[in-house]
Amino acid sequence: MYTSSTRNNHVPGVRWRTARGTTVMRVTVIATESLSKRYPRVTALDRLTMQIEPGVTGLVGANGAGKSTLIKILLGLSPASEGTASVLGLDVATEGGAIRERVGYMPEHDCLPPDVSATEFVVHMARMSGLPASAARERTADTLRHVGLYEERYRPIGGYSTGMKQRVKLAQALVHDPRLVLLDEPTNGLDPVGRDDMLGLIRRVHTDFGISVLVTSHLLGELERTCDHVVVIDGGKLLRSSSTADFTQETATLAVEVTDTDAHPDGAAALRAALTGAGLTVAPAGAGGEGLPGAGHVLLVEAGSDSVYDAVRDTVAELGLGLVRMEQRRHHIAEVFQTSGAAGTTGTTGTATEKGGSTDAA
Repeated sequence: MYTSSTRNNHVPGVRWRTARGTTVMRVTVIATESLSKRYPRVTALDRLTMQIEPGVTGLVGANGAGKSTLIKILLGLSPASEGTASVLGLDVATEGGAIRERVGYMPEHDCLPPDVSATEFVVHMARMSGLPASAARERTADTLRHVGLYEERYRPIGGYSTGMKQRVKLAQALVHDPRLVLLDEPTNGLDPVGRDDMLGLIRRVHTDFGISVLVTSHLLGELERTCDHVVVIDGGKLLRSSSTADFTQETATLAVEVTDTDAHPDGAAALRAALTGAGLTVAPAGAGGEGLPGAGHVLLVEAGSDSVYDAVRDTVAELGLGLVRMEQRRHHIAEVFQTSGAAGTTGTTGTATEKGGSTDAA
C-alpha cells in the first residue's frame, strides 16, 4: 500500500520519504493568511493566519468555532470572503480540484449508503478518485484491513455499529493514497474504547504511511494523546498554535505515587503528613491535577531543588511504603487553558479569550 513510488512527490509544500526511508523537504502543508469567511449575520472565520507542517495536527474549538468552515475552504468547496490559503502548495481559490486529488476527507456526519457493503463503497470512492478498477480493489482491501474491517468488508453498511461506520469513512479518505487527510470530529458518537481505537488508527496513518493529518475535535484530551501540534480557534479567531510538547511542558512539580501498607492503610495520606511536616508543599493530585492517572492516590510535591527528590525518597523508605513512581509531571492541555483564565468554549475545558492572537501557557 502507500509506497513512495505512488506519491505525488513533486507537489510543493509536503514531506515525502524515499525508498530508504529518508525524509526530505519538510515544509508547510497548510497555510492561511488573514483568512475570513463572513455570512450575513455570522463571521465564521476572522483573519485567521496559521501554518501547519507535516505530522498530526489537532484543530480544536467548540461547535461553531469555525472548524468545519475552515475545512470546506481548504478543500476548495467554499470561497473565502477575504485572505488566502494554500494546501500542499496549491491555492484553494484556483486549484481546488488539484487539492481534492491529493487530500482525503472524512466528514463529521453520517453519509454512508446503508444498502451497500464497505468494499463496494470504498471501491467506488477509489474509482471516483481516478484509480483504475484493479488498483481500486487492491487499495480497498489493503485499506479496510488497516482500519480493522477486513473480516466485515462484505456486510451491508446499514448493519454496522457507529464505530465501524467511522472506520468506513476513514477508509474512503485513505484509499486513494492522499498526501494529507482532513478528519472532521472522527470520534463523534464513539464509546471510550472505540475512541481510543480511532485515535490509535489516526496516529498510525502518519507513523506507518507518512500521511499528514489535520483532525478536528472539541475535546482537548484526545488531541494531547494523538497530535504533534495543536491549533486552537474560537469564534473564527486563532487563540494559539503550538506543539503538543509546548502545551504539556514539564512543571517544577513531582507526581509521587505510593502503595498502602498494614501500618499505613492510606499511604498517600501518611506521606503527605510526613512531607508537610518536613516543610514541603504537598497537595493531592485531585485538587489541581484533574485527569492525572491515579489522581486519587497521587501527591503533587513542589520541587524547588534537587534535594526534594532525596527528601521524598527517604521519607517513603522511613514509612515503609512502596514507591510506585516519582516523576516530574507535565501539564495537561486542559489545565493550561484553565490556568490561563479561560472562558469556556471547548467542551471539557475553557479556552483563552485574548483577541486576535495566541495565548500564553500558564
